[in-house]
Amino acid sequence: MTPSRTGRQLVFVVFGAALLLGALAATRAAESYHLLKKYAFPAAEGSTREYFDYITVDSAARRVYLSHGTEIKVIDADNGSVVGTIGGLKQTHGVAVASEFGRGFITDGAQGKVIIFDLKTLRVTGVFVMNGDPNSSTVIDAKSGDVAGTIALGGGPEFAVADGKGTVFVNLEDKAELVAIDSNTLKIKSRWPLAPAGTPTALAMDTAHRRLFSGGRNPQNLVVLDADSGKVIQSFPISAGVDAAVFEPETGMLYVSTREGFVHVFHEDTPDKYSEVERVKTEFGAKTMGLDTKTHNIFVDTADFGPAPAPTAERPHPQPAPILGTFHILVYAK
Repeated sequence: MTPSRTGRQLVFVVFGAALLLGALAATRAAESYHLLKKYAFPAAEGSTREYFDYITVDSAARRVYLSHGTEIKVIDADNGSVVGTIGGLKQTHGVAVASEFGRGFITDGAQGKVIIFDLKTLRVTGVFVMNGDPNSSTVIDAKSGDVAGTIALGGGPEFAVADGKGTVFVNLEDKAELVAIDSNTLKIKSRWPLAPAGTPTALAMDTAHRRLFSGGRNPQNLVVLDADSGKVIQSFPISAGVDAAVFEPETGMLYVSTREGFVHVFHEDTPDKYSEVERVKTEFGAKTMGLDTKTHNIFVDTADFGPAPAPTAERPHPQPAPILGTFHILVYAK
């Protein structure tokens, strides 16, 4: 978690997801990821449909937080055993962990709420209602648990990253833009286009070299940007339905996961040159992802899918629906 210059520790809540402001050897690059483990879980209590979203890996605590419909399932990062469950929710989207304060933050999009819980006991300690504006971000002081402010973004936020120096970057999905926010003043400093990517969702950052990685769904591209100027340095075509990106400073590897069932693995050869080193086949629907920085294992979540429903005027191109009770985690390793 990254402190702002005012000393506050902040959590940015954007579009139901929460952000906690917080050299590759040739032999390693040549290795390929393979499926290591699969963990299956029953339907979440009270769920009428199978729903899953962001994965948060706390490598230091050896925990993985899974957003699973009406619950947050917490599992052991090494063996997949269930550590605990936070239930009584409606539609969870993500978890942010503030280890130094012993707190976690859950976003529940269906309730329009953020739930604060104790990291040791997993008991809920606080709940508050988000502002409800789909074009803004709620900012929470992680130490006090109080709302620090609200930022009007001028578009629908999807994901955010922090540079550790007082700036937060947010993808605006409906505007195909990325905005830079001053975390002290909670004001927008810059607004940059993301072409040749569009409908941006996934976002990651190399804070040391000031590089941003934004993944778009339409057009389907990953773009690399200069975090100071917004200049697009390089772009790559990617598979359909991108939803998560993680950069690993230790190895210079960038991981991008998609609904189509792939994890694209890129390497930062230099801050101005990147190469795709592997495309890992996962399963359809495995669009969200978490990385264990201790083992370098990749966690993705998905379910079994039935046939797509019949087209309607509201949904002319419906997607296959996940089958209730088939949620599972796939762990990939080298």
